[in-house]
Amino acid sequence: FTVLFIYFTCVSTAQTTDCLHLREQCVNAANGCESVWDVVEDACNISVLGNGCKAEDTVGCNRIIQVLADEYPEFKNCVCTTDDICSITTLLGKQCSTNKDNISPETKLQWGLSALSKQAYTTNRSCLDVNRECVEDEVCNKQLSLYLKVCLVNKKCNMEGCQAAIRFFYGNMPFEVAQMMIFCDCIQHDESCHRAKELLHGKPCAVTAVPPPSCLSVIHMCEENELCRKKYTTFQSKCWRHVTKQCYEDEACLETLLKDDMPCSANADCKAAYVSNWGTMLHMECTCQNLPPVEQPLCELFHHMLHSKSCFS
Repeated sequence: FTVLFIYFTCVSTAQTTDCLHLREQCVNAANGCESVWDVVEDACNISVLGNGCKAEDTVGCNRIIQVLADEYPEFKNCVCTTDDICSITTLLGKQCSTNKDNISPETKLQWGLSALSKQAYTTNRSCLDVNRECVEDEVCNKQLSLYLKVCLVNKKCNMEGCQAAIRFFYGNMPFEVAQMMIFCDCIQHDESCHRAKELLHGKPCAVTAVPPPSCLSVIHMCEENELCRKKYTTFQSKCWRHVTKQCYEDEACLETLLKDDMPCSANADCKAAYVSNWGTMLHMECTCQNLPPVEQPLCELFHHMLHSKSCFS
């Protein structure tokens, strides 16, 4: 038994050391990983000095660690499921303390957002009202503050970091609340509402590139990214089954389709898939201008799939 104990202790220590080394590589990578790590630091309450953390919200901390592993598979061995603090201690080391005496953050999240959830199925909620209700809710406001801290920086916008923060923000909300925030809207001349809408929807940092990419480029970039490709495949199958059934990954076939002939399923699974796209390049604003005429039909089809509200109007 002593030998086994020493063996597992050594394995655990080695794994933690490897994960700490991966953290150093991530921070210095300049490939977007450091942006996701910034969100990890905030969600897990890591010391600026890098010598410890106090993960009070273990659910939120675990979720952003999972986001990190989804995007950067080298971290996959730093994620585990044995208990609430397993991933945290594996990735961040034993110096990261957690408060097990606190009420479960998952329960706290559901309780704290119960007032918001009751209004989730009201259509066409004002984005100003939704934003105000989130700010007045302790748990929602904490999540919103974390997201805005990454997306509203005074220096140059870091799109990858902001997108990661949006995925974390909406992934940490009960689906009904995420849906209410994403499908909120404003009347034309209500400036305060439009500002609130931009805050909730990650504009301009997470969605606006200059110059805007073509919608063809967005789809091709997404297909090269494992996380985005999975979300896009789900989105196609849940919302645009006509496309999936007839022309799956066949652009020559897709060019023959007209957007007016494409029925959208518009069901609950489709809404969930659409919400899941937020915080990925699929949600970026894209254009079909300045493309050769031969590429226009396919580009416009992709624009319709990604940005048409015909599914949810």
